[in-house]
Amino acid sequence: MSESTRIVVVTAGLSVPSSSQLLGERLAAALTERRPDLTLSSVLLREHATDLTNYLLTRVPSAALRGVLDDMTAADGAVVVTPVFNASYSGLFKLFFDALDEDTLAGKPVLLAATGGTPRHSLVVDQAMAPLFRYLKAIAVPTGVFAATADWGSTSTGLSGRIGRAAGELLDLLDRLPRRVPTDEFEDVVDFSKLLGR
Repeated sequence: MSESTRIVVVTAGLSVPSSSQLLGERLAAALTERRPDLTLSSVLLREHATDLTNYLLTRVPSAALRGVLDDMTAADGAVVVTPVFNASYSGLFKLFFDALDEDTLAGKPVLLAATGGTPRHSLVVDQAMAPLFRYLKAIAVPTGVFAATADWGSTSTGLSGRIGRAAGELLDLLDRLPRRVPTDEFEDVVDFSKLLGR
């Protein structure tokens, strides 16, 4: 894996402080602990909620949102974290992935993570998030990470172990998969004067 390997950490927490943001930070720390040469960027979706809504209505992104979408396109992999709302990912989380261009995540390794009040919500990673990212053609790492409220105060190694295992799996995938080279859809456009025969 080269020094320019880029990972985007996307969190959809709404509150401040946010357990989803905290989990994203813990996952990012586990990645950089193993690979200090990674380039990580963080996206807090609550900061882009209005821009995302406007973009889906107008298809004209703000400058800030354009930067986030470009970062996701250029990234080699991603960590995505959502709070659990009504037994699924949050609407803000889905709004962001609806805004991505088709195939943005195709073939990219993605680490799926979620936060919720009780361990009963832990199946959200497998039953709601995994199908979404399969549809987006991403490659989800085998270990999803779920953090319930009790995990944050626990002295057991359960959450830390899941974070470490998932981070290692993401890095392994990045090592094994070929780097994707972004393509320019206008690269093969024929000059208009040539079309006119001049």
